[in-house]
Amino acid sequence: MANGILVFIEHVEGQINRASYEAVRAAQLIGAQLNQETSAVILGQGVGSLAAEVAGKKLNRVYTVESGSLSSYTPDGYSIAFKQVIEQVQPALVLMAHTYEVRDFAPKLAASLQRALVGDCIGYKIEDGAGVFTRQIFQGKLSADVVPTGDTPHFVSFQIGSFRGDECEAGQAEVQALTVNLDADQVRQQPEARFKEAKAAVDLTQAPLIVAVGRGIKEQKNLEIVQKLAAAMGAEIAASRPICDNDWLPMDRQIGSSGQTVAPKLYLAVGISGAIQHLVGMKGSRTIVAINKDAEAPIFEIADYGIVGDLFEVVPALTAEIEKMKS
Repeated sequence: MANGILVFIEHVEGQINRASYEAVRAAQLIGAQLNQETSAVILGQGVGSLAAEVAGKKLNRVYTVESGSLSSYTPDGYSIAFKQVIEQVQPALVLMAHTYEVRDFAPKLAASLQRALVGDCIGYKIEDGAGVFTRQIFQGKLSADVVPTGDTPHFVSFQIGSFRGDECEAGQAEVQALTVNLDADQVRQQPEARFKEAKAAVDLTQAPLIVAVGRGIKEQKNLEIVQKLAAAMGAEIAASRPICDNDWLPMDRQIGSSGQTVAPKLYLAVGISGAIQHLVGMKGSRTIVAINKDAEAPIFEIADYGIVGDLFEVVPALTAEIEKMKS
């Protein structure tokens, strides 16, 4: 009988994708509420050290699957191997981070098993002993609660930033190797070099402090006052789409549905009204502070702290106070 939760652990160039720990945290929370065991699986070759790292989280087991045909990611190799893992472990629920890699192979895997896949979720709740998963529709304008039906396992992927990987409970899981039958001729694709975007000045997904600026700044020359605030805080500067569309800041600084998704410890939104396309990229922040002269701005609906005022007066005053505290 299917039981328990299995988390897919993604890794690239010997490093675990941080988003996978967000999926681990989701599994810990759901597993505790449903009183189910939680495990994780890593596919690849020479993944022992990665398995040991994941085993430091509160999980019952970490499964490893090693094969020369898994040394590089391919949707064929991963879906075939993962299918055999599921047949051996028999989980009721498979959780994944909604990364490019997962989007590539998870539909293929779910279809091969004729099981439900609920993708790009932002949260969950438990009703009548079963998981109900929330995902956004119409570009984040509405949220829908989805209950997967049919035989288990059900597959669920969570949007990056929906959970905090740094809140994973620590533990000591057992590491167990699984054997799968995977021939080289079953892998039809030959992977090319992994796509890499032009190197950004900073990876905003890793930044603990972010100061984001919106169209309320009015002119490019006025960015300086926000940059001074970010420098005083030791924060990275980011922006809403209009700022990047105008080339006032590089596109790699854009937060939102068409930019980066972030979840810093502190997100300070300066002159950002809070369009839904922006909110979906930063709503997972631990603490949100908004500065806007419009008391009815949507950003205040999700802000933990709000300052209704002219940013050209508030930001310099805030910068001065921070610099005074540092001196």
